[in-house]
Amino acid sequence: MPKITYIEHNGTKHEIEVRTGMTVMEGARDNGVPGIEADCGGACACSTCHVYVDPAWVDRLPPKDPMEEDMLDFAWQPDPERSRLTCQLKVTPELDGLVVNMPEKQI
Repeated sequence: MPKITYIEHNGTKHEIEVRTGMTVMEGARDNGVPGIEADCGGACACSTCHVYVDPAWVDRLPPKDPMEEDMLDFAWQPDPERSRLTCQLKVTPELDGLVVNMPEKQI
């Protein structure tokens, strides 16, 4: 299974094996990773699963669709390049090693 590293705002790391086909958000939620609230349950209707993707991964992810772009406008301190909603990132074997950093807070 692909391993995703979730890094809390305080620097605490969580390396989680996430089953292919799940989302990066589901991997965090199902493993109790703090910092990803996912209030809408993955419907891309909020921004509470916002993360900053490690710079080495930005160009390796699928592009943001317009709905994700719109929701990121509501995220805490979004970064135009690195911000993503984890509910929109499907886990594939190619994501093995992905590193995401949680913002200071979710709004």
